[in-house]
Amino acid sequence: MNLKTTSLLLISLMLVGLQARPQTTTTTKQAIEQLQKDIPDLMQKADIPGMSIALIRNGKLVWTGSFGVMNADTRKPVTPQTVFEAASLSKCVFAYGVLKLVEQGKLNLDTPLTKYLGNNYNVPDPRINLITARHVLTHSSGFPNWREFDNSKILQIHFNPGEKWSYSGEGVVYLSKVVEKITGMPLEEFMQQTVLKPLGMNASSYTWSAKYDPIKAYRHDDFGKVTGRTEKVIGGLVAITEEANAAASLTTNAADYAKFIMAVLNGTGLKKSTLKLMLTPGIRVTKNYPALAWGLGVGLETMADGTWFWHWGDDGDAKAFYMASVSTKNAVVYFADGSNGLSIAREILADAVGGSHPSLDNLGYERYNAPSRLLLKSIIASGAAGPLGRYRNERKTDTTKKINEQDMNSVGYDLIRVKKLDDALAVFKQNTDDFPASWNAWDSYAEGYMDKGDKELAIKYYKKSLELNPQSENGKKMLDKLLNGKN
Repeated sequence: MNLKTTSLLLISLMLVGLQARPQTTTTTKQAIEQLQKDIPDLMQKADIPGMSIALIRNGKLVWTGSFGVMNADTRKPVTPQTVFEAASLSKCVFAYGVLKLVEQGKLNLDTPLTKYLGNNYNVPDPRINLITARHVLTHSSGFPNWREFDNSKILQIHFNPGEKWSYSGEGVVYLSKVVEKITGMPLEEFMQQTVLKPLGMNASSYTWSAKYDPIKAYRHDDFGKVTGRTEKVIGGLVAITEEANAAASLTTNAADYAKFIMAVLNGTGLKKSTLKLMLTPGIRVTKNYPALAWGLGVGLETMADGTWFWHWGDDGDAKAFYMASVSTKNAVVYFADGSNGLSIAREILADAVGGSHPSLDNLGYERYNAPSRLLLKSIIASGAAGPLGRYRNERKTDTTKKINEQDMNSVGYDLIRVKKLDDALAVFKQNTDDFPASWNAWDSYAEGYMDKGDKELAIKYYKKSLELNPQSENGKKMLDKLLNGKN
């Protein structure tokens, strides 16, 4: 079973990057030159086909860069006009719009949202009547990220609102329905009228526009292969609906999105008191990283060198990130059309703004030069035997080369994706050797043999996995399928 996630809070990365590093002292010219030098090399090493990036210094846009291609098959280049999927960076811009309603007296941050909506949003849990806009914007509503993660069509509330931080796209969508009810406008119309047009974000939209057809970047997988894009087509790679999604559907580019960041940095469009509220910690994210908090719609790093606001975006095979210093008004935002887009975030931030950023440690994305990533590329190039042998030797003298169970497991699944099944089995075998008490390592090993068509070994290793974890629903289901032919 593949348990790779985008938020690994208790891995060795907790210890990385905690030593304070100063904000950048480089000149704007030096920062631009360094980014121009480093980005193509980083993209090549991380298999990222294309990027759009913007650098802000002292609250002003000083440089934008377009790198690589928007489609690895057609080789059509990224240009200043190319737009990307903002993913969860959509949430921050929406939050700005919500705060405009607060200033207008149309929405109170602490009034239960059901009072505006007039119903319980089809949520039977009575705690729905406690959830406020403040809870939603600080990700403390109690909702899951998405309801399908609960394997339920009914939206669940997992804890009392305000009790703790737990990231939720569902909460943002819920708030957007309230905004539509209050304003009487569809979300896209509200956002265009309230935020995008006033800030001059003319390339941005929460819904599909025909103008995007020739200029929207495609998504690419771990190996830089085209996987599709969200677009308004019938029978296309990934189709979207007419309905905007406040949590995820913004299409934009770095230059346009920089206008939102500059508005927050420079106090444009919102009162000083509202911006202060937006950038004040409302709830702490995790005890593992005490400096991490959430304001109203944005992540916060409360560091010795001042407060930073930030957010990441993850649409699977498209990524985005920004980091902005409140004190210096320096910031960077970038959009990548590849799955590995966040693997180079540390390097981008180091060149652009400097500083220490525990947000990246908390997110836990695999680095472009991580041992697991390098092992995967070596196996694809030459097969598993040699690279795994060298790996076993190297880790004897260098513990930093040791790959944890989850990352090694992911290497196996990546190899299955590129149809290198025997190599994947060798990797899964290595994982069971290294972590013999892990039910999941044996589960993955069994799955590999099931994919290979070796029923006998698949049954053997699913049984081994279930001995270690009798509660594994996946293991029980797969074993039953193998033994009894059930789906």
